[in-house]
Amino acid sequence: MQDLQSKWDTRYSNNNDAPLPCQVLREHAHLLPESGKALDLACGMGGNALFLAARGLETTAWDLSPVGITKLRQHALKQSVTIDAQSRDVIAAPPQANSYDVIVVSYFLERDLFPALLASLKPGGLFIYETFIQDKPEGIGPSNPEYLLEQNELLTRCQSLVIRSYREEGQLGDMEKGARNVALLVGQKPVDAL
Repeated sequence: MQDLQSKWDTRYSNNNDAPLPCQVLREHAHLLPESGKALDLACGMGGNALFLAARGLETTAWDLSPVGITKLRQHALKQSVTIDAQSRDVIAAPPQANSYDVIVVSYFLERDLFPALLASLKPGGLFIYETFIQDKPEGIGPSNPEYLLEQNELLTRCQSLVIRSYREEGQLGDMEKGARNVALLVGQKPVDAL
C-alpha cells in the first residue's frame, strides 16, 4: 500500500492544475439533491468534492494520498467551500452503511468494494461512477485489466440500484465523437431499501 501511496503522492506533487469534476457528475448535476451528505471516494485532488460542496452538499473526501488531500484543502480554501478531506485507505476502511445521500467515484476500481459502497448509500441516494473500460481506444488510460471494466460490468455490479443513466460506447461507430474510454453510471438506491 505504501508503494501505491508514493505513486499518487508523486503524481499530485507535480500537478498544479485546478482539479475538475468528472464528466458523469457534470452532466448529471441536475439530479443532485439540494442538501445532504456526499462522499468523493478516492478523490485525488478533489474535483468532484469541490463541485459537490459548491452545490451545498455536506461533503467528505477520502484518498490514500496525503499530498492529494493537502492540495484539495488548499483548493477548498481558495473557493471558500467546506470539505471534510481525509487521507484514508478506503479499501481497509470503507464507509459505514446508510451514511451518504451521494457517493461519487471516478477513475478508481476496486471490485470488492462495491457491496460496501452500495450499502453505504441512504435509501434514495445516488451512486455516480466513472472509470475506464476494456473496450477503449489503444493508449488511453491503464492497460492492466484489473483497472478496466468489462462490457456491462458496471451495470451488473450495480443491479440493486435503479439505473438513472448509463453510457458505455466502446469502439462502436465514429471514434472521433462520444465517451470512448469510460463507463458512466448514475444509479439510485431504491427509496424502500433497508
